[in-house]
Amino acid sequence: MNPDAKSYMNNRGIALIITLTVITILVAVTFELNRQIQAAVTDSSIVRDRLTISHMIKSGINIAESILIVDKNASEIDSLQEDWANPEKIDEYLSNLTFDEGNILLDISDELGKIQVNSLVAFPKGRDFNALQKDFWYRFVGLILLQQQDDEEFMEEIIEPSAIINPVKDWLDADDNDAITGLNGAEKEYYQDQEPPYLCRNGPFRYIEELTRVKGITPELFYSADQQLLGISRYITVQGIAQLNDKFTYDGKININTADLPVIAALLPVGQDFLAPEIYAYRIESSDGQFLHDLNGLTWYKDVPGCSDVEIKDGLLTTQSDVFRIECSAVLHDIHMTSTVVVKREKDSKSGKWFCKVLNWKNE
Repeated sequence: MNPDAKSYMNNRGIALIITLTVITILVAVTFELNRQIQAAVTDSSIVRDRLTISHMIKSGINIAESILIVDKNASEIDSLQEDWANPEKIDEYLSNLTFDEGNILLDISDELGKIQVNSLVAFPKGRDFNALQKDFWYRFVGLILLQQQDDEEFMEEIIEPSAIINPVKDWLDADDNDAITGLNGAEKEYYQDQEPPYLCRNGPFRYIEELTRVKGITPELFYSADQQLLGISRYITVQGIAQLNDKFTYDGKININTADLPVIAALLPVGQDFLAPEIYAYRIESSDGQFLHDLNGLTWYKDVPGCSDVEIKDGLLTTQSDVFRIECSAVLHDIHMTSTVVVKREKDSKSGKWFCKVLNWKNE
């Protein structure tokens, strides 16, 4: 073959290879740009949806706060007969929100229908048991342990209520020394021997999960993996602080109008806890859409059939509350968000109007 022709053919081959290489690179770049654009669009959609869903949550929380303020202006007591505790009424309020897409769920519960763990010790001194609360705790923990009795592994660790109550008291009280409460209390030395070591609070619990750090409070007792059994976390709160002159205290009074069944059972004298379901149901008994019973007085429970002789100590009861838990969930496309907000109704000193102060806000 002619050398010039051979050189020409080689050059054409090289040009073809270069062209194919460039085309391949351009195709790859095009695909990568397309991928990046799609990712950017997807990211933008997610950011947009997250922003929208956060506004949905805030709107739901604002609706809940409005319901609670309207209720405060309309009634001197708080009970399960009111709009804030009625899912249908809440849905009516939520229907006023005008989001084009997505869905909001809202639940409001009375935080002071629960047991105030910090009231187990008498504050502001914070050294000794609150005697009234101590007896109440013995009944509550005893009932919890009773329904756990079939769990042999659990019962090997916790035999009697004092194995829980005494360590909780030591965690709360202001004394951090070797003088533990009873034989099964726990102070600094016990917690320093744990792996890893940690400190005893020696003051009020700041969040409910802190209880799991206390000697004797096992995950089974706190959460209860079995839905048929009772975990104490559902019935205990760290809220309830009140002013006492220039100091603070926890009176521990429970709203009998909103308390859950195990709490009502513990409020009743020993041997009368079997009446708790009757009291529990009496509060919401209705006919033709109207509630049948007045829950204003502290002793309305005596009107429940079979309860005329029941005596719950006045120092344990109230029919009012200003601390509420709001759980708001929002769903938009594939994004789900839940916020749990604890609020306290307070009155503005200047305007005299009620508002909701946020005590705690947690997003999930």
